[in-house]
Amino acid sequence: MVIFSLTAPARAKIAFLTKGTPFVPPIAQLQQLREGFGSALVLIFMIGFFWGIIKIWGGANAISKGDSEGKGGILAGIIIAAAAAIMGALFAIFGMQDAVVTPRF
Repeated sequence: MVIFSLTAPARAKIAFLTKGTPFVPPIAQLQQLREGFGSALVLIFMIGFFWGIIKIWGGANAISKGDSEGKGGILAGIIIAAAAAIMGALFAIFGMQDAVVTPRF
């Protein structure tokens, strides 16, 4: 009984592949995964950009009230908003351009 249940998924897979359905190579599946990451990256970029703008705005507001910590808020906002561009530039500088995923808007 155990042997039958272990080989049943293998038989089902062979039957599925022999019905004329095209075989999708693993490389194509990786490309689809990379495109999915590109779509998810858009959401992360948008959240990071608006979060950075809010941090910059908060830092400028703190400076206008006389707080010396506002400059750190502005710097943090710039880094957060430009994080994607910074990482892309670092990957390009160190020769790892293939590791950069392009966002899909």
